[in-house]
Amino acid sequence: MKFRWMFLMVLSAAAQSFAGQMITQPGKSPLVTIRLVFRTGAASDPKGKEGLAALTAAMVAEAGSRRLTYQQILDALFPMAVNIDDQVDKEMTTFSTETHVDNLEKFYGIFRDMVLDPGWREDDLRRLKDSAINFLQVSLRGNNDEELGKEVLYNEIYAGHPYGHYDIGRVSAIRSITMDDLKQFYRTHYNASNLTIAVAGGYPKDFPSRLQQDFSRLKGSADKLRLPAPKRIDGRELVMVEKQTRSVAISLGFPIDVRRGDADFVPLLVAKSWLGQHRSSGGRLYDRLREKRGLNYGDYAYIEYFPRGMYQFEPDPNLARKQQIFQVWIRPVKPETAHFALRLAIHELERFHRQGLSEEDFEQTRTFLSKYVNLLTKTKRAELGYAIDSQYYGIPNYNTYLKSALAKLTRDDVNRAIRKHLPMENMKIVVIAENCGKLRDAILSEARSPMKYNSPKPKEILEEDEIVEKLPLHVRKDSVKILPVNTVFE
Repeated sequence: MKFRWMFLMVLSAAAQSFAGQMITQPGKSPLVTIRLVFRTGAASDPKGKEGLAALTAAMVAEAGSRRLTYQQILDALFPMAVNIDDQVDKEMTTFSTETHVDNLEKFYGIFRDMVLDPGWREDDLRRLKDSAINFLQVSLRGNNDEELGKEVLYNEIYAGHPYGHYDIGRVSAIRSITMDDLKQFYRTHYNASNLTIAVAGGYPKDFPSRLQQDFSRLKGSADKLRLPAPKRIDGRELVMVEKQTRSVAISLGFPIDVRRGDADFVPLLVAKSWLGQHRSSGGRLYDRLREKRGLNYGDYAYIEYFPRGMYQFEPDPNLARKQQIFQVWIRPVKPETAHFALRLAIHELERFHRQGLSEEDFEQTRTFLSKYVNLLTKTKRAELGYAIDSQYYGIPNYNTYLKSALAKLTRDDVNRAIRKHLPMENMKIVVIAENCGKLRDAILSEARSPMKYNSPKPKEILEEDEIVEKLPLHVRKDSVKILPVNTVFE
């Protein structure tokens, strides 16, 4: 007993020396969930080395440790049915995993070595650089107009800003990254002061202290990211990406000075949910563009970064940012209806800003969100992720925070926030299309864009169409630029 007491005292001292944050959620589940989040990311990429944060994370989670090659790690993890996920955003780098408690000791030894003692092998670096470049050139630029448009929008809004490049980087910058660059980024940013460790499940009682003891080896100072305000958008500015494609993808948006914890965050959350809840058929934009007119598959709105939206229904946690944008995602439309679809979206946004929500719309949306929030934390990985995000934003548990705020919210709060934060006259519009010049000329000339339908439409829709087809878009002529797709993220 004496020796056990001394052992626990050593662990306690080690835990007290840990400079980061710890979140524990002990339970009876045989699955142990671990999440490591470093408060660093793509916003810390040096100029000319865009992609360094993402490549560093990949060298930790998708390569070997000093003790084991990557193939040896894969062979060891396969019978345990374990995988290690890495995610890099502007201010957070996340490593998440889950294992059965029976495999915890063996797995943790491998995982710990990967994070604390990377192998830094040149063959791993070549493989991961090729993978990142292939993703940019083939998966994103070649095959995914929707995600491409959304990411170009962020690049344009944050041009010249630390947020102003795609998290995975640029092709030419990735090619220039060396092993020394990776090691330097790791030494500078992977330290305990930047780290939050979260663990949940039926783990041994001493496991959190062991995590703290092990990761206290990462020395260094916390990142102090200072961000300038994004450049002011003057009027409506148009960026077009010329690409051989059969449809037209549209994204539009502008910066907002609101984030979780701010007084107007929950009012704006209600507003954007009514306007266009992600992958939901209940939003106003979805109803007017898809349901009433059949223009596309869906139309959604956002007040927080939501990548990979075409593949999932709920956002990933640990994408916390100091700055956010209001964004509308208009899923691809036929080229002949693109001008009308853009006009209809602007028409709805202008009405949204002018009229706000009715009392009935407000109550329905508030009720929906009070239940929807439960879906966001339906897994332990997500629950731990949201706990870390709440720590970042300085708010209580997200479910509690949101439900409490919704209970006190009024329709007037929502409509006031819409008028204050969502004016529609200054925005970036990004279009992915073929023959961009033709669409550009139509937009700038304010040419009419009448709709034609294959089946009869109600009188109310046809009358509204007559208004929409001649709606002035007021795009600044000197703002328009057309980018060949092979230059984007190059």
